[in-house]
Amino acid sequence: MRGAITSLAAIGNGSGGFVIEPTQVRAPVGSEVRVRMAAAGICHTDQQSLSWEGPLVLGHEGAGTIESMGPDVSGFELGQRVLLNWAIPCGHCQPCTSQQGHLCDRTQGLAKASPSVDLPHTQWQHQDIRRSFHLGTFSEYTLVRSEALTPLPDSLVMAHACILGCGVMTGVGSVINSAKVQSGDSVVVLGCGGVGLSVIQGARIAGAKQIIALDKREESLARALSLGATHTWQITDDDHDFKEAVAQVRAITESRGADHAFEATGLHSLAFAPLKFIRHGGQALQLSGAHGQVPASMLDFWWDKRYLTPLYGGCHPSRDFPKLFRWIEDGQLDVANMVTRHYSLFQLQEALNDMMNGTNLKGVIVFEQETT
Repeated sequence: MRGAITSLAAIGNGSGGFVIEPTQVRAPVGSEVRVRMAAAGICHTDQQSLSWEGPLVLGHEGAGTIESMGPDVSGFELGQRVLLNWAIPCGHCQPCTSQQGHLCDRTQGLAKASPSVDLPHTQWQHQDIRRSFHLGTFSEYTLVRSEALTPLPDSLVMAHACILGCGVMTGVGSVINSAKVQSGDSVVVLGCGGVGLSVIQGARIAGAKQIIALDKREESLARALSLGATHTWQITDDDHDFKEAVAQVRAITESRGADHAFEATGLHSLAFAPLKFIRHGGQALQLSGAHGQVPASMLDFWWDKRYLTPLYGGCHPSRDFPKLFRWIEDGQLDVANMVTRHYSLFQLQEALNDMMNGTNLKGVIVFEQETT
């Protein structure tokens, strides 16, 4: 490939495993940008992607600097720090022009064009391969459309900011954009991992009066309190139907139930669980991307309850990422304390293991150390 650069990358084989080997990433053309990765966040979706059709360059959260760009790129410059975004808006379709870039026709497969750069863009062992979410951030370099990038302020540390591009945006955005939580509202958060803690922070920023965190792990509840939860409840293994947890929520909310409840456990079986915690006319949101058949009782929907499955926190990049940046700079949004460990690319398996067993809240692959 013309102008290709060698890039060490984690490549999933589609059968649950991966290798870390050199790839070739071609030079950008048109409105494409080649980014030198500085840091990449690790998400539960990355574990799931090990079983997606391979070979596949893994990773979908990240931040880095522009190494080169095509002649049609505007608004960026070489060496500029950028955040990568997996829901890549075209900017022209009906959802994009309605401030719903996350539902872009191109991203959702409703347009002929793809959010990916044109093939061939990455080669491994002399074969063309794809990149996870059209990004593939577990790689020293990636090639993306310029619409996938948002300029990153110099004040933000890339090893912290890299997690904004998925889990934090999903959590905070689901509160601000999807649920539209108002000052004085009550909020329940089921599951206090990276997404759940982002929901808690979003609820705090929105001015929620009561933020009730539910989880099985004491350490997760302690983190929830440190980031804005007003109440916590540790769910026990024998509270299968959440009767004890529901009773606690009702005791806190004057017997009514919460205005909003968010499911962020990553467990598809709990897709409808947030309905149990909300008042009549309340709102339940499922953030784990559950799919397939999940049993539910219609009694949980009584009465006038609303159930949403928001995608990516309703993210419209040009509107939402600058807000997140400002909230970090103002001290309202804490991402530094959500990142609990750094890893090298060769430690990826250890990082995934730590994530799955709960050792880490949020791990980050660091490709290069920043200088301050």
